[in-house]
Amino acid sequence: MMENKNKITLVTGGSRGLGRDMALKLASKGIGVLLTYHSNSDEAQKVVTQISKAGGKAAALQLDAGNTKSFGSFFTQVRTVLKDTFNADRFDFLVNNGGVGIYAPVTETTEETFDQLMNVHFKGVYFLTQAALHLMNDGGGIVNISSGLARFSTPGYSAYASMKGGIEVFTRYLAKELGTRGIRANVVAPGAIATDFGGGHVRDNEQLNKMIAGVTALGRVGLPEDIGGVVAFLCTDDARWVNAQRIEVSGGQNL
Repeated sequence: MMENKNKITLVTGGSRGLGRDMALKLASKGIGVLLTYHSNSDEAQKVVTQISKAGGKAAALQLDAGNTKSFGSFFTQVRTVLKDTFNADRFDFLVNNGGVGIYAPVTETTEETFDQLMNVHFKGVYFLTQAALHLMNDGGGIVNISSGLARFSTPGYSAYASMKGGIEVFTRYLAKELGTRGIRANVVAPGAIATDFGGGHVRDNEQLNKMIAGVTALGRVGLPEDIGGVVAFLCTDDARWVNAQRIEVSGGQNL
């Protein structure tokens, strides 16, 4: 834990689901966590309290990950929180996790839906990362969250999965361009996970749940606790030579 003692990770969408587990797993490794939430400040504060009670350092800030115009003022707040909570000027790792799930066939996907997904899952990630780099220490890393859907195709996910495909290419470019700063960039691609994401249908639809379990080598649907530890690992020195990789964490889905 000592090696991670003064490291800090910014996790977007860290108040619930996968992001919450990422925040808790990072903190369990002694890493400071600055998490963002979109609208649920109470849930975000619960995560901060849980980390603090366990002896870790954490703080939460509101962020609309799809509104690039807000990023300037957001990072002004980040600077303040870094000083006040972590006694630091910069942070080490960025986890681009925040997202929304909207599903429709190609024939029914509206331009408005497409733009919303693009703003949150690709444009927002691109420019949030760009802005974050000014505050990141050399030798840190970026973890972008993709999806198994960028590898296999499931009807209804074309727009979302296409943005995730873009994220995977973007990650390789980050790794290439940031290598001189010793900053690594990797992708974690979860399979289907039982959370409230996208209305919670993987979690709540028994038929869908069974179908996914049936095409997964380990025979069940994923849980948030299956993902956070992999992200946390990538934010430690144990992963110092892992770069430009896509790590799918799906239990062997659709092999």
